Amino acid sequence: MSPTSGILYVTMQHKASLPLPQFHDWYNNEHGPTRLRLPFCSNGFRYQASDLEKPEWMAVYDITDMAELTRHAYLRLRDQPVKSKREADTMAQIAVDRKLYDFVECREAEDFMKLEDLEAEGKGNVVVAVFLEVNEEEGNVAELNRWYREEHMDMLSKVPGWLRTRRFVNSSVDPEAPREFLALYDYAPENGLAGEEFKAATSTAWAKNIMSKVVKGKRRRVYDLFYTFGSAPRYLQENLSDWKLTDPESLKTKTISESVGGAGAIESWVTTKDGVNLPFRLEGSADPAAPLIVLSNSILVDYGIWNGFISEFFAVPENKKYRVLRYLTRGRSSNCGSQPVTIDVLASDIITLLDTLRVKKAAAIIGVSLGGATVLNTSLKYPERIQSFISCDTNSKSPAGNSKAWDDRIAMSENEGATASGESIVGSELAEITTRRWFVPASYDGGEMEKTCLVVKKMVETNNREGFRKSVNALFEYDLEEEMKTSEVKAAFVVGGSDGVLPGTMKEMARAYGKGAEYQIIEGAGHLPMVEKPKDFAGFVTAFLG
Repeated sequence: MSPTSGILYVTMQHKASLPLPQFHDWYNNEHGPTRLRLPFCSNGFRYQASDLEKPEWMAVYDITDMAELTRHAYLRLRDQPVKSKREADTMAQIAVDRKLYDFVECREAEDFMKLEDLEAEGKGNVVVAVFLEVNEEEGNVAELNRWYREEHMDMLSKVPGWLRTRRFVNSSVDPEAPREFLALYDYAPENGLAGEEFKAATSTAWAKNIMSKVVKGKRRRVYDLFYTFGSAPRYLQENLSDWKLTDPESLKTKTISESVGGAGAIESWVTTKDGVNLPFRLEGSADPAAPLIVLSNSILVDYGIWNGFISEFFAVPENKKYRVLRYLTRGRSSNCGSQPVTIDVLASDIITLLDTLRVKKAAAIIGVSLGGATVLNTSLKYPERIQSFISCDTNSKSPAGNSKAWDDRIAMSENEGATASGESIVGSELAEITTRRWFVPASYDGGEMEKTCLVVKKMVETNNREGFRKSVNALFEYDLEEEMKTSEVKAAFVVGGSDGVLPGTMKEMARAYGKGAEYQIIEGAGHLPMVEKPKDFAGFVTAFLG
């Protein structure tokens, strides 16, 4: 038996005791994305009533198989331990009404665009929801269907701004629900709902006969689109400090009320097509259309290497308009996926992040070392998604003997055999050698920078050993030199002045880049200039973006 598609239709009215920032943060960053992670939930939207009636809020989710809403994968979301304490406390202050409907039929305008598609990001719509209860006399349902198909849908399609009509009936998976038909009409924000075409469609003799003899009850609601869910949270707010998070440490998705970016921060994860979870941190402007900067790490570290840079970057008032996204590259944990890790796979991970967070085009992607090769490759492979990039302390082609050098480092880590929390880790021996090589000697002078170096050393030491072994494969064999010659994405190549031979290498990369590229040396820095000289690095990034 083929699955029955339909919708989950939910109305909510929050109590006065529930602050709106808390309501929106919970709904947009926890509740909705959790449902969008389910494979049978293909989209989700929040609407706010424009007809001044209550409940004020409505959400609708397209479901590919309504039977899934009766099974464990969905029902577990509504109970402990999956249901967080924050969700329980928030929902205790909300009146909720859930309804399930099976799909009946649909008609779309030629220019209709699905709002869940990334190309539609930023577009709005108006939804009119009409609920009909039908008299039980034989033939009434058939007559209602015939009216819709032979007259009503056709006439409504002539209303300016009409985009789509969808019809549903209460779902077979909820047999106790009274029989009810639901029609959802999508219109553009500018429309003719008060015009002559709409009045004509609703005042024909057939329409009057249906409403007087076939229908025994009718309700009508009008809503404006408020938010489009994705499978990862991205909703930042200015006034999160007005309320206190409930037990944030228990949440897989965390909203942090304070951030140097100005509107708090979100920590969560995206899942790639091959099932790899990529944890991320998003912070900066609360404007959902704010330009996004993506930061890509070197191997063996976490996204904390960017802390100093982000503080300096957001200290510049003009940079408050940006959002900044950091993430953990494949290889930080043991879950690297089943396919070999290559710079093409790592580039696709950046695109997955953009897709999941509904970003059409990144304002900039910035990466260092392995991340530098990753952002270069991403810009070459997906130029339509990247406005500019900064590649730091890397090569356009894997150096000869690179695999031998990394194999020796893997062997060193395996010989030490360090573990933490039951997992194998890289260990202190390789961490000491690595960080000593990355930073200039003056950074280990007993001052504040030495503390920073030791933090980075701890990142290296605690990296999962199996993840390290798999991810280093990306550095073995790649060659981007030919592709670089024709690229037209705005580019810059930045390097620490004391990073071995790389200043000369990257100067040549900038010269060979197709469109031409900026080249910058950060003096007094080694392999991670954003760590050792965050103010200088932030100054260059600010000027480059400006």
